[in-house]
Amino acid sequence: MKEKTFTITADTGVHARPATLLVNKAGQFQSDVELSYNDKTVNLKSIMGVMSLGIPKGAEIKVSANGNDEEEAIAGVAEVIKENLGE
Repeated sequence: MKEKTFTITADTGVHARPATLLVNKAGQFQSDVELSYNDKTVNLKSIMGVMSLGIPKGAEIKVSANGNDEEEAIAGVAEVIKENLGE
């Protein structure tokens, strides 16, 4: 299992458009990819799960992946976060 922590710097937090980008990217991988925020963990391949977290600006989130392409999954999701949401 691989995991990485990020801080959301986008003024609007994780709203529908960037959440869709994250879900689409996670869906490209075979690994199980999860997003954790405030002691709640959801499947990053589920738009409803991601939106249910209500992630605001300044939030610290953790992305974890488990499977045969977990490294690629983390790298792909990290790229989307850095381009659209934070660091």
